[in-house]
Amino acid sequence: MLRNMTEESSLWKGSSSQWLNLGPFTAALIAAAAIGAGALFFPPGAIALVLPLGYVIWRFLHIRSRVFELTSERIRVTTGIINQKVDEIELYRVKDTQTFRTWWMRLTGLASIHLQTSDLSTPDLVVPAIPGGLEFREQLRHLVEVERDRKRVRETDIDNMSADAVHLG
Repeated sequence: MLRNMTEESSLWKGSSSQWLNLGPFTAALIAAAAIGAGALFFPPGAIALVLPLGYVIWRFLHIRSRVFELTSERIRVTTGIINQKVDEIELYRVKDTQTFRTWWMRLTGLASIHLQTSDLSTPDLVVPAIPGGLEFREQLRHLVEVERDRKRVRETDIDNMSADAVHLG
């Protein structure tokens, strides 16, 4: 029987902002206008309007279906529109975080968080354009330290050494 087990709780859950789609949505609007103008001369061509509309729907769902969840023990990333993939990174494996805020992100209150981890399947993770990104990063930083203390784990970097050169004997 395990003692001192803590129950994992979800602390933050969300997806990237649709502001990431501003460029693709604008391009689709221009394409739809061009198709509409062409349809004035060739009315059956109006059926091609389904292409930019389908593209906009796909882009919207692509952003919406990538969900990030921060729990008390891990970061969970769920991706996929039809089929889903769930990837998890234990918090104690987070080595470093960076916050990026381009000018348009600052105007819209968004931030992108870049995580460097020691996780083999996901050494780098970008959480793009999320609202409240600065608060998310601070909460993440605090939780990483709490989880490292709880598991009694510390991150150690070994520079200029390959895995073969390290001998534990």
